[in-house]
Amino acid sequence: MRAPDFWFTPPNKPKPLARLLSPLSQLYAFGTAKRLRNSDGYKAKVPVICIGNINAGGTGKTPTAIALAQRLLTQGWSPHFVSRGYGGSLAGPTIVNPIKHQAGETGDEPLLLSAFATAWVSKDRAKGVMAAENAGADIILLDDGFQNPEVQMDLSIIVVDANKGFGNGRVLPAGPLREPVDVGLNRADILVSIGSKSAQSSFLADWSTSLTLPHASGVLAPLQMGMNFSGLRVLAFAGIGHPEKFFATLRELGADIARAEALDDHQPLTDALMARLEAEAFARQAQLVTTEKDAVRLPDSFRPKVLTVPVRLEIPDWASIDRAIAQLR
Repeated sequence: MRAPDFWFTPPNKPKPLARLLSPLSQLYAFGTAKRLRNSDGYKAKVPVICIGNINAGGTGKTPTAIALAQRLLTQGWSPHFVSRGYGGSLAGPTIVNPIKHQAGETGDEPLLLSAFATAWVSKDRAKGVMAAENAGADIILLDDGFQNPEVQMDLSIIVVDANKGFGNGRVLPAGPLREPVDVGLNRADILVSIGSKSAQSSFLADWSTSLTLPHASGVLAPLQMGMNFSGLRVLAFAGIGHPEKFFATLRELGADIARAEALDDHQPLTDALMARLEAEAFARQAQLVTTEKDAVRLPDSFRPKVLTVPVRLEIPDWASIDRAIAQLR
């Protein structure tokens, strides 16, 4: 499902449909607030960091979780990820084994995260945290769950796409938000905005008055793998929150995009779908290419046929995040 355009109009200029849906948004926000207020979550014996968002859909949480885990490892921590495993069949708690498990079992994000630190899938987040504690984690990274009360969080990091910002500032279904901006940011400890310098400037122009918490900025950069995309004719496909970001990255790398297919977020890459894309790529004399997150959902027979463009989050200034982590020791 693609986000409707009216979600991303300027916050002070809502479209008529957004205004019409506002009563439903108030009910949604009330339900979120009630759920958080009326539940006591599990208090872990080790620090728990939540990497979440206020927006529904992709904001860059997974690259942020990877970057944070790598940062923690350099500081001597032993982080474990805990994820619900969206789209996966495992109830858990289960340690993700990238050799044994498929994305249909674990979900795509835990399978990707498992390459960087021990990753757990657990539909019950509290049980997942307990399992990670018992397995020796000295710090736990919750992949999403900012609006979920099952676990008490010692540090909450909100991730936002600087290009999209908080959209029109309205809660679902009138806008892209899970809860009002001021409510969510008041509960959080750090905001990380991801995007280019121009996107960061636009984000601050729209939202700086709402930012009362420490703010770090970063950019997603392709990982240098020795592959030269300049002039390469490709058929690109992506089933992430905002596929257009991936297609823009390919253009920046110099790829000649014969066609770009935007799939639904977490959409299964079935044999039938991949056979269609392969046939079209052959007809267009193009190379199939996708994201690192999509690649873990590929059928085994197609993995050698599809190029992957991994990206990593680069945060020039970690000071605010490092200070917050230091206080967890």
